Amino acid sequence: MPENAFPGTCSPAVKRHIRACSFGFMKSVCNVAVELIKSRGAHVSVEARRLGAEMCKELKTKVLRLLPPTSNGPTIHQEGQTDGAEILNHTVKALKEGHVVAVPTDTIYGLACLAQNSEAIRKTYDIKGRNGQKPLAICVGEIQDIYKYCKVKVQKELLEDLLPGPVTLVFERSEVLNTDLNPFTSSCFCVPQLVGVRIPDHAFMRRLCQMCGEPLALTSANISSHTSTLEVHEFQELWPKLAVVVDGGPIGDQSRLGSTVVDLSALGKYHIIRPGCALSSTVDVLERKYGLSEGSKE
Repeated sequence: MPENAFPGTCSPAVKRHIRACSFGFMKSVCNVAVELIKSRGAHVSVEARRLGAEMCKELKTKVLRLLPPTSNGPTIHQEGQTDGAEILNHTVKALKEGHVVAVPTDTIYGLACLAQNSEAIRKTYDIKGRNGQKPLAICVGEIQDIYKYCKVKVQKELLEDLLPGPVTLVFERSEVLNTDLNPFTSSCFCVPQLVGVRIPDHAFMRRLCQMCGEPLALTSANISSHTSTLEVHEFQELWPKLAVVVDGGPIGDQSRLGSTVVDLSALGKYHIIRPGCALSSTVDVLERKYGLSEGSKE
């Protein structure tokens, strides 16, 4: 950056700080572009690769591709792809350091952070430009984890019939959960504080939650009100704000509807908050197998 780009009143220390910040931001953006080329196997010229590598020496955003399983179970290593255990370690480290990451699920790509980290939650809202009055769900690895963070009023067998799967179940939250997660749900002492909980039917996501040892706050990987995403390149504008982008390849659910969200906080009742991609099968389980009746929003 040229010296005359700074106002004449800036001290040398301020100039150095501005130059360093600007250079760091440029590196971050360039790194994302280079990693996209690697991870997606794009056909680009050798010169383009060389220029990109020269501009981007230190990777800020890690874009990591999961190895696809073969029909016999083992994975096959391909250029630009990373072992699943290594990706898990990178992602857990980023989460523990308070960063926001992008991850594949069984429905759409999501943004995740530690639900017990208040600053990370704030970052998630800022990255998406999300309305602060819209709640975030939590994601856990096992059904028994739900009982730690939620007050469950349904049979365990019902949970096992719906989870893991493309369903978000809403329960009254327990006191263990971070009070800065969806604080607007506690405006009235007489109304239960609720939270949605997911266990995606996705091996990487379940293992990630298990390794973190605490719930993740989870929301869709897109700018708020924009279309949900099924491939990592669809939310490329968010990459510079993320510590890790886990590329699990295209997600098969082409509906882009996200999970079905159902409120089970009232005994013997259910209320569909969002139809999502698994409405009919979810309602069938709730009504036919467990005899729940549809209740009102109130």
